[in-house]
Amino acid sequence: MQKVICIHPDDSMLVALTDLNPGEVVTWNDENILVATPIKTKHKLARHAFAVGDLLTMYGVTVGKATQPIRKGEAVTTENLAHHAAEVEIGESKPYTWTPPDVANLSGATFDGVVRADGRVGTANYWLIFPLVFCENRNVEHLRNALERPLGYAKDDLASLTFQLLGEDMEAQHIETKPVVRPFPNLDGVRVITHNGGCGGTRADARSLCRVLSSYADHPNVAGITVFSLGCQNAQIAMFKEALAKQNPHFDKPVLIYEQQQWDSEEKMMKAVLQDTLSHLKEANKITRRPVPLSHLKIGVKCGGSDGFSGISANPAMGYVSDMVVAVGGSSILAEFPELCGVEANLIERCVEDEDKRRFLGMMRDFEQRALAVGTHFADNPSPGNIRDGLITDAMKSAGAAKKGGTSPIVSVLDYAEQTDKPGLSLLCTPGGDVESVTGIVASGANVVLFSTGLGTPTGNPIVPVLKISSNTRVANKLSDMIDYDCGPVIEGKPLPDVARGLFDMVVATAGGKYTCKADRLQQYDFIFWKRDISL
Repeated sequence: MQKVICIHPDDSMLVALTDLNPGEVVTWNDENILVATPIKTKHKLARHAFAVGDLLTMYGVTVGKATQPIRKGEAVTTENLAHHAAEVEIGESKPYTWTPPDVANLSGATFDGVVRADGRVGTANYWLIFPLVFCENRNVEHLRNALERPLGYAKDDLASLTFQLLGEDMEAQHIETKPVVRPFPNLDGVRVITHNGGCGGTRADARSLCRVLSSYADHPNVAGITVFSLGCQNAQIAMFKEALAKQNPHFDKPVLIYEQQQWDSEEKMMKAVLQDTLSHLKEANKITRRPVPLSHLKIGVKCGGSDGFSGISANPAMGYVSDMVVAVGGSSILAEFPELCGVEANLIERCVEDEDKRRFLGMMRDFEQRALAVGTHFADNPSPGNIRDGLITDAMKSAGAAKKGGTSPIVSVLDYAEQTDKPGLSLLCTPGGDVESVTGIVASGANVVLFSTGLGTPTGNPIVPVLKISSNTRVANKLSDMIDYDCGPVIEGKPLPDVARGLFDMVVATAGGKYTCKADRLQQYDFIFWKRDISL
């Protein structure tokens, strides 16, 4: 069994594929290294001796600076390595050469998409309910409860378990109901968003919330919306309508808005809401899936709960899928700017337009300066779980995280919730936080999200399927109810393109409604919009 792996020929470190003990000799190609200290799986050992101040590399880029002398064969840890990323400047423009993956066998391939009146294509058909202010979260939940079970969308596995745990007497009182035949079979579900915004913060926060909500309303996965307003909040109905008009001047979906302070009874309002929503669901049900070219795929790529294998298996596999999507004429979105620290030079080199190079570097520097202003830094991005599983500096984490974006040219650089309108790879400014980032990726137009994890994460989204991709087989087996696809075989020696093509097939099946992602099965419908405070 291979005990170590070298990611890039110029790397200063090897990655342990199994626990290593002092006195063992590990071999990479013709290189033999005596292990000097205990090294856990996924952690790194030094290929050479390093003095204080020496720069160490992984993935071919600088990922840290030695803070203590490091012996050859010694574990590289937070005790002897600190975050360090090379300074980046925009140099002379050079044409970027890209060799796309071979997708000749996909010529003419399709998926069953949801085609809207304007020609845009979704991967689902949902009715969406949300509030403009947190005060209305309760009414949103009431409407969901009133609709989900009668329409056949509810899941009550835990409710049934509760009766079992309470005992036979209670179980006898529990009347089992037959599964509901869905009256709207072409409607994939009624989805809701609740949040803690809309009032009490800044006007900028309210505008940001309205911009994100308008993006969700306009998303091709959404057939129409029911919106609750209190009346006195910062996020006024007029503000939302303005954002919606800016988002899409030709928006033509049903918009049902109810302002509670205009009603003399909550009961009357909720009855009207229910009647109106049900009548529009009948229209939404008229939409049926039909075959569309793969060029309508718009994927987003994200990682969370990452480990020392994420940048070797799951992220590169997702990057290969991203390249395949671009090669067939689709779009891909790479987010998480704090997790691109240290790889800016490569990304700038891949930007097609000079303006995008400047915009990307400007956004990165602005993000970092705002972090510094409140006493933090990109270096604080790795979580305790990341560090425990081998990602000990932000630059090291970023170098592996950037692999999700593959190798294709970058056609645009987007701010949070800004729409992607070009086929190809886009960079999207989001924080690294799982839900904030996925919320932004979907707002920018992704219709399938790929989410890699080495430790496990329950993140999902209300309107777009989120596929969980494991970096190692152990977590795929342990969290099988959460993980959709295992990239662990890459670590065991299976060719990455073979693993990636299997993942691509799952993306197509998901987009066509033939596979239901685990996040949706578990009803993980998460939404947190970025308020532009410091979130790494």
